[in-house]
Amino acid sequence: MHMPVDGFDHGFVSTILDDALDAAPARGARVYGISGLQGSGKSTLAAQLVAEAARRGIHCALLSIDDVYLPRAARLRLAHEVHPLLATRGPPGTHEVALAIEVLDALRDGRGTALPRFDKLADDRLPHADWARVDGVDLVLFEGWFLGTPAESDVALAAPVNELEHREDPDGHWRRWCNAAMARDYPALWQRIDRLLFLQPPGFDIVPEWRWQQEQALAKVDPQRRGMDRAAVERFTQHFERVSRQALRSLPAIADVTVALDARRRPLRA
Repeated sequence: MHMPVDGFDHGFVSTILDDALDAAPARGARVYGISGLQGSGKSTLAAQLVAEAARRGIHCALLSIDDVYLPRAARLRLAHEVHPLLATRGPPGTHEVALAIEVLDALRDGRGTALPRFDKLADDRLPHADWARVDGVDLVLFEGWFLGTPAESDVALAAPVNELEHREDPDGHWRRWCNAAMARDYPALWQRIDRLLFLQPPGFDIVPEWRWQQEQALAKVDPQRRGMDRAAVERFTQHFERVSRQALRSLPAIADVTVALDARRRPLRA
């Protein structure tokens, strides 16, 4: 099994789809969660699962937690009213969790709904008129970088985990606010997941490198794209380090399936 440039091999994808479809409900759609830190290949795997499902005649919908980021204006308000670091999308508290729950509930119940989408280059949610509508799906794939991750204890928040927290959140206000949001808002969303897969990297230290590889790949596809340089990628990933380390500690015991990856994102087992 491997993950070449164009994705995971067919045997691995087929095995994961079989797991997603196993014990599907008699009516409605099953929600299969794919959790994995930045750069782990979860979006690639999700797209491959959608394609394989279509090949089998299975109608599949895909939602990413990235699609329910708060609109830019809302995050800027949080940055002004709570903490400047909340302008950056991604950490807990920067998603419209109620929207994700509404969409997943509609899909599970067999009701047609529109799938929200987020434009990362514009750093804003697309207008509702641009959301694709789906009806009567058999399977829902829900992917995101910290799906299923529980909040940390207050004691764990005391010391900064990196330079970003040390310099820009010295009193811990940002990380405490994010952790409170994680404890308050996200468990109801995690409960919508019927079965959870965790793509487990060797450790957090590989994440900045994986994220940099993504940035380079995007630049090759679109040379006009305004991307991040290496220093910007390093700073960006520090926004996610705390929760990522919590995911690494907790998800192997929470996820229904854990697939360990090597440094080249190749599954070590399925």
